[in-house]
Amino acid sequence: MPMTVHRRVAAVVLALVVAVLAGCAPALPSTVVVGTRIAVGWNAELTSLNAAAAPTAGNLQIAQAIRADFGDIVDGDFVSDESFGTVAIVREEPFTVRYDLGEPSWSDGIPLDAADLLLGWAASAGYFASGADDVGDGEPEAAPVPTVDEFGRSIDVTFAHPTNTWQSAITVPVAAHIVGKRAFGLDDDMEAKQAVIRAVQEADAAALAAIADVWRNAFTIPEGGSRIAPDLLVSSGPFRLDQVDAADEGQTVTLVADPSYRGAATPQVAQIDLVPAGAEPVAAIGGSLDIVQVGPTASHAAPIKELERRDHTVQTTHDGTVWTVLLEPTGVFADAAARAAFLRMVPSSDLVDRGAGVWSSAYTATTSLLSAPGSRAYEVVSEDSGFAVALGKADDPVLEREAAGVAAGSTVCVLYERSTEFAAGAFAALRDAAQAAGWSVADCGSDDVGAALDQGGWNAAIVRIPIPQTPADVAAQWGSEGDASLLALADPERDALIAQLAQTVDVYEAREVLAQVEATLVRAAVARPFAANPRLTILDRDVTGVTARNGADASLTHSVAQWAVAP
Repeated sequence: MPMTVHRRVAAVVLALVVAVLAGCAPALPSTVVVGTRIAVGWNAELTSLNAAAAPTAGNLQIAQAIRADFGDIVDGDFVSDESFGTVAIVREEPFTVRYDLGEPSWSDGIPLDAADLLLGWAASAGYFASGADDVGDGEPEAAPVPTVDEFGRSIDVTFAHPTNTWQSAITVPVAAHIVGKRAFGLDDDMEAKQAVIRAVQEADAAALAAIADVWRNAFTIPEGGSRIAPDLLVSSGPFRLDQVDAADEGQTVTLVADPSYRGAATPQVAQIDLVPAGAEPVAAIGGSLDIVQVGPTASHAAPIKELERRDHTVQTTHDGTVWTVLLEPTGVFADAAARAAFLRMVPSSDLVDRGAGVWSSAYTATTSLLSAPGSRAYEVVSEDSGFAVALGKADDPVLEREAAGVAAGSTVCVLYERSTEFAAGAFAALRDAAQAAGWSVADCGSDDVGAALDQGGWNAAIVRIPIPQTPADVAAQWGSEGDASLLALADPERDALIAQLAQTVDVYEAREVLAQVEATLVRAAVARPFAANPRLTILDRDVTGVTARNGADASLTHSVAQWAVAP
C-alpha cells in the first residue's frame, strides 16, 4: 500500500474522533470526506488575496479555489456557473447587462449582494488603479454608475458600447463588507456594505480613496504568511485559505473546505496543500505529492512511463502558448514575399520531432496565433485565415526563395532559447531545412530570449507566444500600438478589426471577426505557429476528479471542487 494511503487512513480516523468531540464545529458540506488531504507540487507564490489587484499566476490559481464567480473563460469561450448567478443583456441601446447573483454567501455567513458587485465594477472601471489617491487620479471609465437592486442582489451595468467580454466583465474579487469595515472603521457588516455603495454612487473622493487603499494594500500576504488577519480569509469559493508558510525551498499554501459554500459542485476533500514541487517532482508522486504538473522533457520520459505502467494517470493539455517561428520585418525580411518564402519552407513536423523527441505526440499541431487548437473558434479561424494557401508547405523551397528575389546564401540570424530542449532541437531542424533551400542560418541562440527579442539584431526567432483570451489581449500582442507588441509592422486594417472584435457581442460573429484578424497576420507573413506547448498533469492512483484545463494560470485549480481521494 502506498505511503499516501497510510497517511490518509490515519488522518481520517483521527479527524473522525476530533469531529465527534467537537460537535459544535460548523458543518462541512456532506460531500466532504473528513480528514482527506491532497498534496500538490507548486512552484508559484501567493502574494495577495485580491487577484484583481495583483493578477500573478499564483494569486489567480488560489483565487480559482477560494472565489466563486459567474463563470470562466475556457479556450476563448465563456462557461457560466449559474449556481453563483446569471449574466444577461437587458438592453441593446445603450448596451446594458444585468449581473444577478443567486444566493451565494461568504464563508463568514454574510451574503454576497449588490455591494460586492458594485465594488467589483468600480475596480474594473479604474476607480482603484495603482498609484491613484482618489477617484480622479484613478481615471475611471466614463460610464454611468450601475443601477443597484439591493433586494434582488443584482446590478445593471451600462457600457459605452457593446462589449465582447460582457459576461466576464464584472467579478467579485473581495468582500465589500470587509473592505467597508476596514476603510471606514465600522463594525457592522451591513453598514459597511452600504458605505461602499454610497461611496461609489456619490463619487465621494475621500471615501473612494480609503476604499482604494484597502483594495490595493490590505489583502497583501505578509512576509511568512503567518499573521494574516482572520477577516481577510473570508471565501466565496469551495475552499478557503487556512495557512501560508514560507521556507527557503518555497511557499506552502494550505486550503481547507469552505463550510458555507453551496455551489453546483461542493468540495470532496477536506484539505489541499500546495507545496514546493522540488527538484524531482515526478519521483515524489505516490509519496509526498499526489499531483504535479511538469513539462515533457527527456528526463521525465522514463519515470512518467513507469508511473503509467503502475496505473497513475497522466493528462496532456497545453499551457496556453504556441511555438512559433516569428520574423522581424526588416533587413532580409523587409519584403513580404521573402518572409512568405521562408515561412513556407519551415518544416513544422520536423521542428516538433527534433525538438520533442519521444514527446512529439504530446505537441498538438496548430496554424493559428489567435485561437487554441481544439477550441470552438479554432476550426473557423484556421479555415478562414487563408493560412493553408498563403503559408502552407512549399512545393519547391529553392524556387520560392529565388522567386522572392532572395539571393542564395542570404543570412538569417535565428534567435532561440539555448537551454530549452525543444527550442534547441527545433532550431537544428529549421537550420537544416533553411540551408537546403539556400538560406544561410546564423545561430543567434540566447540564454534570455525575452531580453534578446527586445534588443533586436535577429531576423527570425523560435519562441512561445501566448494565445490571447480577449480582444484586449489581441490588441496588446498584435495591434499597432500594443504594449506587448510582437512585431514592428503597423496595419490600420488589423487595428480596425481588433476594435470591431472588442465590440462584437455574438460569439459566432466574434469567431468570424477573429478569423479576419488572423488573416491580416497571415497576409503579413510575419509568423508561422506550429505547435501548442504541452503540459503534463500527473496524478497519484488514489486521486480522482482532477481535470487539467488548457491555458495558463488557473489551469489546474479550477476543478478543485471535483477532486477526491479514492477509498
